[in-house]
Amino acid sequence: MKILRISLIILVMTGLLFSGEKQETGDSSTPTFKDVLNLKFPGNPLISPDGQYILYSVREPDWDKNEYRSQIWMAVTKTGEIKQMTFAKKSSFSYRWSPDSRFFTFKSKREEKTQLYLMSVSGGEGKQITEFKTGFDTYRWSPDGKKIAYTAYDEKSKQQKGIEKKYGKFEIIDDELKHTHLWLLDIDTGKTEKIVDRNDLHVASISWSPEGTKIAFSATPDSRILSFSKSDIYIVTLSNKKFTQLVKQEGPDGSPVWSPDGKTIAFNSNMGSETYFVNSEICTIPSSGGKIKCLTRDFDENVNLDSWKKDGIYFFAYQRMNLHLFRLFPRNGVIKRLTPANNFILQGFSLNEKGNTMALSYLNAEKYPELYHTSINKFKPVKLTNFTDQIAKWKLATKEPISWKSTDGAKITGVLIKPADFDPKRKYPLFVIIHGGPTGISAPQKFDRYNTYYPIEQWAVKGAVFLEPNYRGSAGFGANFRKLNYRNLGVGDYWDVISGVDHLIGLGFVDKDRVAAMGWSQGGYISAYITTFSDRFQAVSVGAGISDWVTYYYLTDITPFTIHYLGANPWKDPAIYAKTSPMTHINNAKTPTLIQHGEFDRRVPPPNAYKLYRGLQDRGIPSRLIIYKGFGHGIGKPKEKLAVLTHNWNWFNKYIFGEEPEEETFEEEEKDKDK
Repeated sequence: MKILRISLIILVMTGLLFSGEKQETGDSSTPTFKDVLNLKFPGNPLISPDGQYILYSVREPDWDKNEYRSQIWMAVTKTGEIKQMTFAKKSSFSYRWSPDSRFFTFKSKREEKTQLYLMSVSGGEGKQITEFKTGFDTYRWSPDGKKIAYTAYDEKSKQQKGIEKKYGKFEIIDDELKHTHLWLLDIDTGKTEKIVDRNDLHVASISWSPEGTKIAFSATPDSRILSFSKSDIYIVTLSNKKFTQLVKQEGPDGSPVWSPDGKTIAFNSNMGSETYFVNSEICTIPSSGGKIKCLTRDFDENVNLDSWKKDGIYFFAYQRMNLHLFRLFPRNGVIKRLTPANNFILQGFSLNEKGNTMALSYLNAEKYPELYHTSINKFKPVKLTNFTDQIAKWKLATKEPISWKSTDGAKITGVLIKPADFDPKRKYPLFVIIHGGPTGISAPQKFDRYNTYYPIEQWAVKGAVFLEPNYRGSAGFGANFRKLNYRNLGVGDYWDVISGVDHLIGLGFVDKDRVAAMGWSQGGYISAYITTFSDRFQAVSVGAGISDWVTYYYLTDITPFTIHYLGANPWKDPAIYAKTSPMTHINNAKTPTLIQHGEFDRRVPPPNAYKLYRGLQDRGIPSRLIIYKGFGHGIGKPKEKLAVLTHNWNWFNKYIFGEEPEEETFEEEEKDKDK
């Protein structure tokens, strides 16, 4: 995500950025906004091939420089020893073990371009081993540890440089598409060699054959996001650079991995379908070519292929509000779940070379994310870190699953969040927080590390309950559930939300006159639909949300999204675009609405925000539009995240709790005249 310095445009009657000052001075049992944004988690656990070490990342904010920085840490599985490995002023990320477990590589942008660095398991300084003049993406060590395969763009040609020198910089859309090619890096000499050089192939995921003589890779015709559905599988022989197309069919085919004996390749596939509603499957094909065999037809959810070990193929997938690890036996198609049945959300994992030991991080309603290791066959995680200490003194809300029937009878599941001192005899304001996607998911978590746009814990202390609905289209509930919002976006989503609200009101502890809704991305769209369609809510916040599907279709970087969900493009079926667009219902709008959007959002372009704002303003509805300068679809710097939290805090405190925010005052810093 593009990251720039903080700057806010607030298009409101007053230009003040209101303060969360009162919130920031609470007692130690209530976290401040900065406490939340300062939280650290173990990221991307990667176990060494011999199973002795685990690399993981830790990200934390630098408030002075207004940036997040990730460093690499290492745990020793036998002793539990923990030590930090990188200390640079720039982030270190995308780490990979050497096959002998003695070294690891990582990416870091310590110079003008991101480069690859090599470090010993014993520590020390990272040694830069590349001098790439362009960026590079995926990379993998060869089985013998002598080479690294990677994907990268070519440098600008003399022709391109000449045109730019004469005419300046411009782009002809869809006519000058870049392609990543497949390269080899010799670790000892630093020399690079291009292996796949075709301008009709944009190389993505790569996988070495066990003997190291071939590489399987997936590729699309070009680099457009829209071309994802045209991904196919190829194999290149390194000795002569000849490659063959192994899988050629409609729909996406990707993430190839070799069987341990090198005779078969497994891959993720939609088996000829480009629709979003078909489950992604794990399929196999002989590495020499032949018939495709699908192994997960009876598994009703998208599967994510990870690796192939001697005892089977490993993948992860959602099942309801859990995220699990599974082992697939390719001979008979039997699938075995390896993680606990309920209340388990896998955050990251990796297997050692033998496939008998796993590094992982996970969380649930009672556990904060930690780093663990365990035997695969006897799942008994041994904790290695103590990140939970950060929240040990906090008095947190409780999270629990809840289900209800929607307006059309569909069963909807979600998360109910209640204050620590919840009293069922009281009447609480209700905050509905709607996830994105639509194939996102909300699940009970001790502390929601992702939902940092909305101050849940702080509102819980003020006396609020929360509903996080897994509306139709959410992951984890099967293909038919995802298809329920086909040609029914907004409409069916609203049914799922409002029926959940009514269900909680019926339980007796919700104040029906103090109900709020908020969400980002698809959650922002549903919130926009609510603000123009319903009079049941007292305040709404629309984060990066769609207000007009026609506008969205023409401007988004994923145009087929609307065709998949609405069944046609705007000129073929304008009625369905009107039916599901919040702007169609703008004359019904009555709800005070906060609108938040990134300045350079390509996924949901900002005109959606301006349209909704203008419609609400013309109708005299209390509304505020805030554009976060320099950001795309998400807000990714600490100060701007603090701003997002504060804006939501003040908006809902005013309209739900009846509190007018105080103006924030700043003293100008005294300039150092000597400098």
